[in-house]
Amino acid sequence: MRDGAEERPASAADGAYRALRDDILAGRLPADARLTEMTIAERLGISRTPVREAVKRLIIEGFLTREPGQGLRVTVLEPDEVQQIFRIRLMLESYAARRAAEFASPAEIAELQALADRMTGHTPPRSDTDYAAISEANAAFHRLVMLAARSPRLGAMLSLAVNLGLVLRTYRMYSERDLIRQSRHHHDIAEAIAAREPGWAEAAMTAHIEAAAAVARRNGAHAE
Repeated sequence: MRDGAEERPASAADGAYRALRDDILAGRLPADARLTEMTIAERLGISRTPVREAVKRLIIEGFLTREPGQGLRVTVLEPDEVQQIFRIRLMLESYAARRAAEFASPAEIAELQALADRMTGHTPPRSDTDYAAISEANAAFHRLVMLAARSPRLGAMLSLAVNLGLVLRTYRMYSERDLIRQSRHHHDIAEAIAAREPGWAEAAMTAHIEAAAAVARRNGAHAE
């Protein structure tokens, strides 16, 4: 009985997190929308305890911002800030791809290739399920490249710089052509790492992130 009691809050918090994240990604909660934990709890029909845990996670990932005296709001990132994030990613992740080409294990290489295949299987996306699958596989792919780089310091620097909310919302800006190109980039990165070619891996990651930054500029991204 005790185990069940411990599982329910965690499950409720995870459900609250997914529901809020989906509402933000779909635009049902637009950028700069004001929220409170109480209104969120009422919106989802749950208690404030799991909401509090979900909010903490969404703040860490960059979906929500807590401002002293003003409560919560859906994060707004100005175009210059968005481009700064992409430039930081460009420097750190390109270097990570170079290192991954040297240090990735055979199992990691196989998983990178599988994740690239998974993204291709849902591209172009025809439903919210496809978008979710692409976003999750993309996040897993980039995490694995960082892990394969064998540099905890590099990973720590990137975790401070990257706004996951921006990364996921960027996918909603992509045209079908953009998504097909991004899918191909993941295969290029995985192939370069598998070939143990650091220069190629770095160049492939650079092209991938620069293309994403161009999409954000083209859409005048405020991360909405």
